[in-house]
Amino acid sequence: MADSSSRPRSPQSGPRRTPEPEIDDDVTWFDLDRAARSELRSLPKEMAERVGGHLAMAGLLIDTDPQTARTHAEVARRLAGRVAVVREASALTAYACGDFDAALAELRAYRRLSGDQSHLPLMADCERGLGRPEKALALAASPEARVLPADVARELRIVVSGARSDLGQHDAAVQILEQDAGLRSGTVDDSLIRLRYAYADALAAAGRSDDAEVWLAKVAAEDVSGVTDAADRVEGVTTD
Repeated sequence: MADSSSRPRSPQSGPRRTPEPEIDDDVTWFDLDRAARSELRSLPKEMAERVGGHLAMAGLLIDTDPQTARTHAEVARRLAGRVAVVREASALTAYACGDFDAALAELRAYRRLSGDQSHLPLMADCERGLGRPEKALALAASPEARVLPADVARELRIVVSGARSDLGQHDAAVQILEQDAGLRSGTVDDSLIRLRYAYADALAAAGRSDDAEVWLAKVAAEDVSGVTDAADRVEGVTTD
């Protein structure tokens, strides 16, 4: 008798798709923003509502249960992979799960479909996550990076600083963040909180621990909505 491993596999023996997760009764495609719903209207109505429900679930769960969020996004991708907002959700949930290779591929697809460059910082951060800081720096030096809105450009600056640190260029990492006029401004918003948090980390990596603690305490005082874990880190320092 022939070894069973040499037999042709029937279609039924191939890899199985993940069962489609349920959409909560109180979640619908109307939970998406208007722009996302507009994109989905290229689909037949019932399909648009089904895909939109999965996208809404992905958005709802991405921070608390990223793996389930990704499962919802994957179903949406399987049903409507040529819709840009679907590929965006697939990218963001893959990133949240730490699958930087898949996230990067999906971000590239999203950019091709939409022409939107706003996720360039995330693409660069995926390159860092894959151990390729040089590629992150190359993305930051691309023509597309020169025309980013100010808040997106700031996020890219943070990634570039991290890439410099990855390469052992710690003083350069500090200097890059110091070039942002918002660093020492009196303004407080989420992007500036992330900038100052990254600056504290860059200072620490450069061996400037006293300065790093000052900036970490500043971030902890400003970050009332928990954008970073600065408060926990400061508490840990003060109780040691």
